[in-house]
Parts: sequence; C-alpha cells; structure tokens
Amino acid sequence: MALHFNCLPTELDEDQVADYLHFLKQEHNTPSDSYFKHTVFGLRMLCKTEGIKPHDLGLPSIKGPNKLPVVLSKDEMWRLLHAPDLLKHKILIGLLYGCGLRCLEARSVRLQDLDFDRKVLHVVQGKGKKDRYVPLSDHLIRGLRQYIEAESPDDWLFNGQPQENRKGGDFDSRYSQKGVQWAVKAASKKAGVIKNVNVHTLRHSFATHLLEDGMDIMTLKELLGHESIETTLVYLHIAQSGRCKPFSPLDTLFASCRPNTK
Repeated sequence: MALHFNCLPTELDEDQVADYLHFLKQEHNTPSDSYFKHTVFGLRMLCKTEGIKPHDLGLPSIKGPNKLPVVLSKDEMWRLLHAPDLLKHKILIGLLYGCGLRCLEARSVRLQDLDFDRKVLHVVQGKGKKDRYVPLSDHLIRGLRQYIEAESPDDWLFNGQPQENRKGGDFDSRYSQKGVQWAVKAASKKAGVIKNVNVHTLRHSFATHLLEDGMDIMTLKELLGHESIETTLVYLHIAQSGRCKPFSPLDTLFASCRPNTK
C-alpha cells in the first residue's frame, strides 16, 4: 500500500484505504479471500502498533466461515456415554449431553443446583450472565445419586486439583477445563468415534437430537440459553426432522430399479 500511494500507510486517509482495498478486490487479479483477509489483518496490526483506531481508516469487518457444527449420531453418543472407566467421567459426559451444557457451566454445577424432586438443574449465571433451568433425565439422576454417594463432593459437583484463580486471590477447586476436555477426548477415542469431537460437540448433539425428537425451536432456544433465535436456527440445517426426513435419490432409485432376482 505504501508503494501504491508512494507514502507511509499511516499518512493515508479513510478514502485512500477504501480505494486500495477496492483495487485489490476488483482490479488486481482478484486475490483470494485469504489474501484479502490477511491484508486487512495486516492493516489492523499497523493501526494497533501506531495507536490508530481501525475504524478511522475504514477497515471492513471480516466474517468468519459459515461452518455447521459436528454432531454425533445417537449410536455414537451411546458408545461415548459408556466408554469412560471412571464414574465421574460417565456422569460428566452425561451432564454435558443430557443437559446441553457448555464446558464452564458443567464445571460450575454445585450440589445445591441439583433438584432431583423437580428433575431440573439450575444453570447459574451461564453465558451472558443468565440463569436457566434444564430438565434432568431419570437415568442421569440415578447416576448422579450413585456418583455423589461414592465421591462425596462437598460444594462443586466435579472437584479437581485446587488451582489459583487467574484473577488472583482464592483457589479454584472445580474440575479444570483441560480435565473436562481430556475426559471427552479420551472417551471419544475409546468409543471409536472418528469424528472430531470436543466438549461443545455434546451440546450440538443435544440440540440436534431434541429437534429430531420433535421439540420446537423456541423451547430449544430457552434450554440452550441463547440470546438470539438466530443462533438456535442453525440446528434446523442439521436436524433430520420435519414431515419428510431428507433422503438420497439413490434409495428410491435402488428401490424402483433393482432387477428382479427371483
């Protein structure tokens, strides 16, 4: 850009920056999206090092790729639930999937948040500092009772090695984020799931399976704790539900054209 205008980039005004980006996008051999993004990222780094606000140069926002999340089948989820050797990890995975929890939400469950009589879990101050209630399965309640009796947790449902809080001060005795991630990865490997599974995959599977089982999108939004319905709507692109489930034309082709072997 300095060569293009024959001056320092920091001396350019907003219109010149816009002209240069337009020149790159439209006239200079149509560079790839990746090249264009790196140009914008480079300009933002320049602004940061020089103390210039990016919007003063009119830099465009770069949207992330529109990728659909990885979702496990019910068979894969069943194998994952039964893979861990430790009861603690079985209950952890059951809670992540059965309640659609985020990693921090699962780590932050206290014994007082479990209401076995009403069969609900109180998710306290989830993302966006919002509380919500999610249903507890009878199967999960049985496992939770067994786990609590065996492990005798005091405050947090899942305890770990005490670590100093990043903000300083008190020690955090909750199960660590790395511990949760390791438990899910290890279970996935043992279960023979070849998909790229992480903690959030269980939440995606929770949402998709509920839609396929007939839950309406607004109820699902509340269970997930989404601020906007737009965030929840992505699962409509994944779930195989509706009056007619998606199918391949190969199925009907083979059904109608298979030669009679009698």
